[in-house]
Amino acid sequence: MRTITVEGTLIDNYDQVVASPIFKEIIKEYVEFLESIDSPILDVLLQFKHNNGYDYQEMVFFLYLLTLRPISERNSNADVHKLHDFIEGLYDFWREKHRFIIKRERYPRSFNVRDSVIKSTEFIGNTFEKTVRNLYRTLEKNIFLKTEKILREVPSGAQVIFLVDKPRIREKERLDYHLLYSMPFIWGIIFEPPVIFHTKSNKRKGIFPIVNEKILSKIDLGQSKWYVLPIHVGRLILYIYINSEYLCHVAGLANLFEIVTPEELRKPDGIVFFGLPLESIGKDYINGVVFKDDLYVGVVPDIEENDYFGYAKKIVLTVHNLIMIDTFKLPIHGSLARIKLKSGQSATAMFVGDSGAGKSETLDALGRLTEISDLEIIIDDMGSLDIENDRVVAYGTETGAFVRLDDLPPGYAYATIDRSIFMNPDQSNARVIVPYGNFDRITAPTPIDFFLYANNFTNVNSNEERIRFFRDPDIALETFSKGARMAKGTTSEKGLSYSYFANPFGAVQRREAHEKIARKYITKMFNEGIRVGEIRTMLGIKGYEREGPYLAAKDLLRVITHNKSSKGRK
Repeated sequence: MRTITVEGTLIDNYDQVVASPIFKEIIKEYVEFLESIDSPILDVLLQFKHNNGYDYQEMVFFLYLLTLRPISERNSNADVHKLHDFIEGLYDFWREKHRFIIKRERYPRSFNVRDSVIKSTEFIGNTFEKTVRNLYRTLEKNIFLKTEKILREVPSGAQVIFLVDKPRIREKERLDYHLLYSMPFIWGIIFEPPVIFHTKSNKRKGIFPIVNEKILSKIDLGQSKWYVLPIHVGRLILYIYINSEYLCHVAGLANLFEIVTPEELRKPDGIVFFGLPLESIGKDYINGVVFKDDLYVGVVPDIEENDYFGYAKKIVLTVHNLIMIDTFKLPIHGSLARIKLKSGQSATAMFVGDSGAGKSETLDALGRLTEISDLEIIIDDMGSLDIENDRVVAYGTETGAFVRLDDLPPGYAYATIDRSIFMNPDQSNARVIVPYGNFDRITAPTPIDFFLYANNFTNVNSNEERIRFFRDPDIALETFSKGARMAKGTTSEKGLSYSYFANPFGAVQRREAHEKIARKYITKMFNEGIRVGEIRTMLGIKGYEREGPYLAAKDLLRVITHNKSSKGRK
């Protein structure tokens, strides 16, 4: 049991905690863990061990009595030091779990009432945390009868609270699958930072195949509880159905995308199921699949190696990108930033590249240059190009960033620790999910000045080689289509790898259609005077993980300064 979910009623005394089935289950799981390592702490539990194993109900009652009076006042032969170790270990074991509160609350349309509901929910969360912490302190105190000199207010309640309600959508706005509306929809979320999750995997592999099959009528959700997170993905609305065991990924998606309010609910443009039983879709799709039903339906099966936030994010973006291709827009795996110089010049640059190509790292380096007055990140990972009023414009999908910590300067994530979600911070490919932008700004059409492929593998020795511009659309298309990149450990790939248009999330699956769209847009860029080229970040070259993006940022600054189209632009 990795995920602990508590229904959102007020828990403000020890009796409610100790009487909870979850408390007994946690003790049982902790004892089984101690047995697996043959811990000497088990000696203190011998009094509860009988022929058929441990009597956990008796164990719970013992701890309940310990909240009422000190161990010295009871006829107990327990080793107080080992009992202390057991309580300390049990508390840490609880805190290592993913802890959530689910509060079922009708969505109030009145702002004032809604504000009141949120405040009362915060009170429930704070009360629960204090109750759990005080239970631990009371047990500790009644073992040694002393007051600790230092008290640490460590997080011990719910990491995240979800406000859920039944969906209230007009019949004409519903899909013809009533099962889709039988689950609670999430309309509000409260985070208790720092939020840290440890998942069973920390890399993603493969691409999601596209299968033309009517799947919605065949889906079996199994015995698990499910929740629905409706989100804006760019200009689309997707319903994300998530198995309750993976609520940490719901929290991550909510920190990355704009939540759809109940007033905005309508027929979704696409659907994603995360944590579906593998047998309901078949073993051929062990790492996920997108079905073309009446609409696109992305599925990530319930297996341990898929327990990584990259799967949740990328299946969402794959569904989005397929819809973009169908509507003759060009999905882009990349970043977009508006760069303002202290001189008064400005430019908007789009960087195209797969994970680990150096997009975020170059922008971070750029933002720290003294010549820059403002750096606005409009797109962090995925966006689309469209043609509006006869010009190429870009708009994004996410209001947050899923950032790899390994290649960023120390302190980057901790500056936003109160808003971030950390995923596996103790492992390689550690990540942080941090919100950074305004939804209306990200989805507004933005004209671009530079369209650059992020090359992380070419070693260059002179500033003049760090950025090269193409003179012919065919040469540009060849570079972008090749999608070369030195893998950085963010996926299962190693060494120099290739991914069509650096976009394995829809583009490669619909390559023929994508190629026609890409040619149209890049030709249009050349005709408009948008500068199309390649920026060498050297992020994939050993020893240049920090310096490479910095040097690339410096050269981009030089190019912007001398770019005629950016002179005096405000």
